[in-house]
Amino acid sequence: MKSPLSSSSSSSMGVLRKPRLSPYLFTLLTFIVFITILYGEDFICIFGQLEPIPGRAISRPVKKREKLAFAIGKSEEKCDVFKGRWVRDELTRPLYEESECPYIQPQLTCQEHGRPDTEYQKWRWQPHGCDLPSFNATLMLETLRGKRMMFVGDSLNRGQYVSMICLLHRLIPEHAKSMKSYNNDALTVFRAKDYNASIEFYWAPFLLESNSDNAVVHRVSDRIVRRGSINKHGKHWKGVDILVFNTYLWWMTGLDIKILKGSFEDKEKEIIEVSAEDAYRMAMRSMLRWVRKNMDRKKTRVFFTSMSPTHGKGIEWGGEPGENCYNQTTIIEDSNYWDSNSRKTIMNVIAEEFSKSKFPITFLNITQLSSYRKDAHTSIYKKQWSPLTAEQLANPVSYADCVHWCLPGLQDTWNELLFSKLFYP
Repeated sequence: MKSPLSSSSSSSMGVLRKPRLSPYLFTLLTFIVFITILYGEDFICIFGQLEPIPGRAISRPVKKREKLAFAIGKSEEKCDVFKGRWVRDELTRPLYEESECPYIQPQLTCQEHGRPDTEYQKWRWQPHGCDLPSFNATLMLETLRGKRMMFVGDSLNRGQYVSMICLLHRLIPEHAKSMKSYNNDALTVFRAKDYNASIEFYWAPFLLESNSDNAVVHRVSDRIVRRGSINKHGKHWKGVDILVFNTYLWWMTGLDIKILKGSFEDKEKEIIEVSAEDAYRMAMRSMLRWVRKNMDRKKTRVFFTSMSPTHGKGIEWGGEPGENCYNQTTIIEDSNYWDSNSRKTIMNVIAEEFSKSKFPITFLNITQLSSYRKDAHTSIYKKQWSPLTAEQLANPVSYADCVHWCLPGLQDTWNELLFSKLFYP
């Protein structure tokens, strides 16, 4: 009797059985597929663009840094234009006269309002190891031909905006320039008609929508900022070629910031309170998101001016208790001096959020260099918002403005730095 499975039967079964894939081979193939998908683009770059050189390992090509819009050159190697010292310059300073620039607001015309000295106008910023390129008004105007430049932020940014106009307007005939305000003074537009160019200022002290958005009546003690509302203002910034942001002073109440969820139109408002740092981070993220979605990195430029220091406590620079910027006519020469109101935690927020940005933002770090200039504030030499009391008049320190800056003066240097970074990044 034949066995149930003869040798021939066994042979046939062996032929028909499907081959088995080794688990080790399966793992290897899966790994290869995964690596190919993950690094396929790198392999294309390596094998498609590089020619192997005998004896040299193949390395990944370094991506060439893109040229920023408007750049005509580059700054000197290893030169930080924001680090340096102030030097006296009687020859080239000031860059214009207060009396010949009719666009300066009366809150910044210190000579007109009785300031007895002009020494604050005669300082020039000198970076360590290099020089700032001279401000070229002709180049700036030609660059702006057919374009829009806009400053967005608070009154400190408005001062920088007016400084820019004062640096340029002398090249423009009287009949070919104008300045007008729109939207209840929220938007101010200076036009250079022959150039088809505009330099504009938009009032948005928080960048986001807030209860302080009225450009005239905005002194609100109980400040509220609406979350996720940058488009309320951002719709007015679209189409701009060079955008200069600032926002800092209005966040520094010393208290937590009130954040509105929902709309100011809601009858019942949901408001939460968060730290100034967290609120500021929210604003930075909103701004960077708006920039990424609305600005063309190949044709436009975005700048951000850092916090402007104040000089309200003379004891910080070796002065007397109770002293402030009033009657100060000299600079602070201690290179390590730091204004206590300029919170480094806010600077850290900026650094962290900007480092994540996919759109190149040019940071104008004016904080440290401005902190040396206790002499450059408007102090008491400005138009006052309301009549001064007898007590105030008897004690000028009590009403000195140690926040804003006289023009011409420090903010012209901010624009020299802007000019440097626009053309020689």
